[in-house]
Parts: sequence; C-alpha cells; structure tokens
Amino acid sequence: MKIFRRLTKPVSHLVIFGLLALSMHFPAAQAGLVGTEAVINASQTQQQRQHLQQVLNRADVKAALIARGVEPAQVQARIDSLNDQEIQSLSTHIDQLPAGGDSLLGVLVFIFVVLLITDILGFTNVFPFVKHPRR
Repeated sequence: MKIFRRLTKPVSHLVIFGLLALSMHFPAAQAGLVGTEAVINASQTQQQRQHLQQVLNRADVKAALIARGVEPAQVQARIDSLNDQEIQSLSTHIDQLPAGGDSLLGVLVFIFVVLLITDILGFTNVFPFVKHPRR
C-alpha cells in the first residue's frame, strides 16, 4: 500500500503533464475542398501536355524542326516552361490543323468504296472483278 501511494503522485503528475502537452493549441491546417472543375482542368492540361509530347516525338516533326534549325531539346524546354493557358491554346491550335498525310489516303479509300458499291449495284462498270446482276 505504501508503494502504491508513493507511485501515484509521480504517475499522476506525469499523466497531467502529458494531457496538458497534448491539449496545447496547434494551428490547424487550412484545407479547402477541391472542386470538380479544378480537377478536370488539371487533368485536361496534363493530357494536352502529353499530346504535345507525342507530336514532338514523331519522326517527321523532329525532321522538320531540324530542317528549320531548331533543336528538339530546345522545343522540349520551351514546352516545359509554358503555363496551362498557353498549353491549352497550343494544343487547340494543333488539333485544328489539317492532318496532311492521312487525308489523301482517306479520300482515296472513300472513293474506292463508293465506286465499288455503285459497281456492285450495277450503276457503273469500273471494276472488271465485280459480277454485275443479270438484267
């Protein structure tokens, strides 16, 4: 019993000191809600940066830059230094440019399919390998 009385006072002082130390006021972190629009904008900006990286990594783009005396590393450094609005503007401009290499092939395939269908239906006689319906 004497040991219990001797130990209770120092233990109680230690517990009181610990509770006081824990109850001291620490400044709370100011956190706000992140809106959906902010998350979407950040995601779109990241996608646009990746799109620009893909465009710059194409062999024909690198060759065109070198032909004009511009090093691809310099272009990479400049793109890395652009802010979000500039990235969005540049990406939108690139997306609006005509895709020169793919458009001719697409037109030729479209014309071939149209002529093939009209030949199968019997309106034209362009391809000799198409069997025309009997009239």
